[in-house]
Amino acid sequence: MRLQQVKAAPSNKFSAAEHCSSAAKFDKKMKKPELHPVLKKLLGHKTSESGKEILATWKKITASVCKPCWELKYCPFGTLVEQFPISPPEKAEEEEHSEYLKQCIKIGYLADESPLDEIQKEMFQKEVDEFASAEYPERLPEVIQLMSCRIFGHLCPVFFTAEPMTETKDTRRHGRYIPREIMLKVVRRDGQMCQVCHQYVPDNELDFDHVIPHSKGGPVTVDNLRVVHSSCNKSKSDNLDTILEPNPLSKQFLEEQKSKKNSRRE
Repeated sequence: MRLQQVKAAPSNKFSAAEHCSSAAKFDKKMKKPELHPVLKKLLGHKTSESGKEILATWKKITASVCKPCWELKYCPFGTLVEQFPISPPEKAEEEEHSEYLKQCIKIGYLADESPLDEIQKEMFQKEVDEFASAEYPERLPEVIQLMSCRIFGHLCPVFFTAEPMTETKDTRRHGRYIPREIMLKVVRRDGQMCQVCHQYVPDNELDFDHVIPHSKGGPVTVDNLRVVHSSCNKSKSDNLDTILEPNPLSKQFLEEQKSKKNSRRE
């Protein structure tokens, strides 16, 4: 009688080595990189200071202070903004830009198909030679992105100058509690219509949404609240793109590129 060879059933258990390897990969993925020295200097700290503590400090500041342009719809600081630091681009963005310059030098043309003159070629080559990827951070922390001006990129002066005396609780409510008087004014103004889906909101589904999110320093005022369905409010994040215009410089550049492509087709 022949003995039949029985294949061992695959085991669902990981070996100790596989388990350690998976755990190491998970820890590496979840571990946040140390704050880049350039960003430490940007925020006015020494490079020897802990990046974790620096970010924690600035998160507290940005949580209690609101950018004035969000409410005023214009920048009250004017040219003063230019005296404040500007956040650096991310490493991947600069590497892509450097590769673009190399390609322009190689083929002798720009992206819009216009020829590259000698002055531009010399300038591009100098920029490529001086480029050092290590000088740029892998990514910009969310707190620095929040502090940066969406138009010019400088860090907003309000985060460096605001003090408890400038952010009074009498004129600005920072808590989540909404007084009944404010609720009634918001409901009457919006006609009990959801400002997201524009449908009528029954009493049992009514909710109030902060236009400038509470986590970004948005106050509890009639101007900063709107009527929404509870479901519509849950689907909304703290992203400010819904209330802030896109960068006009980038928008203008994209429109110019689009018009050039259309003119070439014609």
